Amino acid sequence: MAKADYYELLGVNRNAADDEIKNAFRKLAKKYHPDVQTGDKTEAEAKFKEINEAYEVLSDKEKRAKYDQFGHAAFDPTAGGGNPFTGGGFGDFSDIFDTMFGGFGGFGAGAQQNRNGPARGNDLKYNLTLTFEEAAFGCKKEIMIPREENCDACGGSGAKAGTKPVKCTACNGSGQVRVQQNTVFGAFATVRTCDACNGTGKIIADPCQECRGRGRVRKSHRINLTIPAGIDNGQTLNMRGEGESGRRGGPNGDLYIVVSVKPHKLFTRNGYDIYLDMNLPMTVAALGGEIQVPTLGGSVKYNIPEGTQTGTTFRLREQGITRLNSTGRGDMLVRVNVQIPKRLSDEQRELVRKLALSLGDKPADTKPVKRTIIEKVKDRFN
Repeated sequence: MAKADYYELLGVNRNAADDEIKNAFRKLAKKYHPDVQTGDKTEAEAKFKEINEAYEVLSDKEKRAKYDQFGHAAFDPTAGGGNPFTGGGFGDFSDIFDTMFGGFGGFGAGAQQNRNGPARGNDLKYNLTLTFEEAAFGCKKEIMIPREENCDACGGSGAKAGTKPVKCTACNGSGQVRVQQNTVFGAFATVRTCDACNGTGKIIADPCQECRGRGRVRKSHRINLTIPAGIDNGQTLNMRGEGESGRRGGPNGDLYIVVSVKPHKLFTRNGYDIYLDMNLPMTVAALGGEIQVPTLGGSVKYNIPEGTQTGTTFRLREQGITRLNSTGRGDMLVRVNVQIPKRLSDEQRELVRKLALSLGDKPADTKPVKRTIIEKVKDRFN
């Protein structure tokens, strides 16, 4: 059977750079490595051998030049070329496999060396709910965070005070055991987590009573927060080192505080500006005048111009949200809704009719609606 083209095997073109060839090989080698296959490995082993052969040739400048000129014949022993596998098996690719498979379940030595080294603690997330005013002006908060911490009784070792964990004899303290398999393509070694010590490399003969040998205890940690003015819904505060404790001398994780802001009964927010829908009596809208406008800091006076229409928006400068990490503030925009009275007394109706006639309008010529005594009394008190 004719051998497949090396470039096609790796999925690169003939002008591919060395880095492209190397990256393509890594992806394919990781995909077809026999030790990561499930079920029948025969087809994967054959494919794995082909891509290794292709990479050995194309990663070598001299061999690649010969291959580009003569094809597979350049390495055919009967044609005087020689075999591209000069190292026997796949030993020549150990540096690449260590890089690719070091964290994949045990193909590299790096995983063994770092298994018992310092480990950073887990990050934590806390959802904090604020009122609209607290987010606008900032505030102080005290929260309780449940988190994993190193046990004070044993210092995080898991062993009873006065004792120490001993080295696991099953893995010789590495936390991993190596299993070797012999195949027709050579020997493949698989590194697995040691079952005796669960990958820690140590055995605790006399566990600590406080943490029951875990080396960790769950505690509630009190934190005082300073919420900056201007923070918005969905924003996150990062508190470094306030997450769970690190293991074996590693640094603590971080605490992420996700802010949720309650809606306000009057105002809505857009960035640092706030919006207010305000009802305005028909008479004030028509004649103009001074009104009281509610703001986050209390009511302020504002002069409405004569003839204000529904939908008109007024801007009150510096009455919005404090800008985050700044002293400036956004604005407040007030949108007017002119209110038309739904019920009028006979006297009021006549006055409105006269106003309409003076403006050139033609109101409906209807007879006054008869009103009950109760309605007339209500009108009088109103």
